[in-house]
Amino acid sequence: MAKQAYVYSGTDWVPLASEVTNLSGYQTKALNQFPNRNLVINGDMQIAQRNTSVASITSGGYYTADRWYMDCGTLGTWTQSVENDAPTGSGFRKSLKMLCTTADASPSAADTLTVHQRIEGQNLQQIKKGTAAAEQLTVSFWVKSNVTGTYIVDFYDDDNTRQISKSYTISASGTWEYKTITIPADTTGVFDNDNALSLFVFFWLGAGTNFTSGTLNSSSWNSATNTNRAVGQVNLASATNNYWQVTGVQLEVGATATPFEFLPAHLELAACKRYYHKSTGNEGFGTPGTTTQATMKLPLPVTMRATPTVTFGGTIGTTDPLVATKTGSSVVAWNSTVNEVGFYMGGFSGFTIGVFTYWNGSPIECSAEL
Repeated sequence: MAKQAYVYSGTDWVPLASEVTNLSGYQTKALNQFPNRNLVINGDMQIAQRNTSVASITSGGYYTADRWYMDCGTLGTWTQSVENDAPTGSGFRKSLKMLCTTADASPSAADTLTVHQRIEGQNLQQIKKGTAAAEQLTVSFWVKSNVTGTYIVDFYDDDNTRQISKSYTISASGTWEYKTITIPADTTGVFDNDNALSLFVFFWLGAGTNFTSGTLNSSSWNSATNTNRAVGQVNLASATNNYWQVTGVQLEVGATATPFEFLPAHLELAACKRYYHKSTGNEGFGTPGTTTQATMKLPLPVTMRATPTVTFGGTIGTTDPLVATKTGSSVVAWNSTVNEVGFYMGGFSGFTIGVFTYWNGSPIECSAEL
């Protein structure tokens, strides 16, 4: 039976132009021999630890699908959601949706609207950027919008202030379309080999003239010039109920898009929890030192990218097995590491000193986002 084959060109694995039956003399591979191709985390929008829908958004932040940051620089008001909507037969079940609820048909010069992912440098070393052996990159994704026209994907090297933008076209309103974009290799500017931010991948949805008034920088990486970054971008904020949806985002080394790399759910979740972990509300344990206060620890499920910023919810509670659940008035994080959060709770009464107790309050949020 004829099979699609891949051959090594000397610099990259590429598909043969047609099916072949005799592979003698060729070095071949199967896609499943090369896992972890996708440099984007949660490209299928399956993980949403924070929320599945947030309304009235007017500023930047992580709102729904993990690892996807929304930047809104005074350009409309938005609802962001994770939808049970995806291209039929694609294997995807969810998508990230941006819905305009307050329009801004005339953006100010500095206005921005993007959905983007931030990637740490040590995850990008296979690109060999800044060397003579630098690799091309290809991004592929499914997209749908009621606003047809030109959209921009913008790659920004934060280590070396270099940038390249590519356009794609949404041709049919309300129809899932598959896009692939290949960007050239860059022999200038090495990505830092550390856990800090090195690369932004921006999906532009609207921009003011500070980002659209130049010439689109699409042929090669160059020193970043803001006016060249989003030239030709449509304004999704032009009317209420305008929307844009995306799923199946994959960024990989090479000039050819390969089938999306679906990861088992537990692996995708672990990758997301490196940057953000939200407890269930009954994690964390310790022992009271007095009848009114306790020192607690929250073990983290994976090693986080950096020591997290910790946010405690509204209910400060703990369960003492001898006196049931109690509520306190204060909680402070202390001595946290990439593997656990230490915190001190006070304002209780009637604790049993030295007896094991556990957190029983609102979820604890730990963020080590880029």
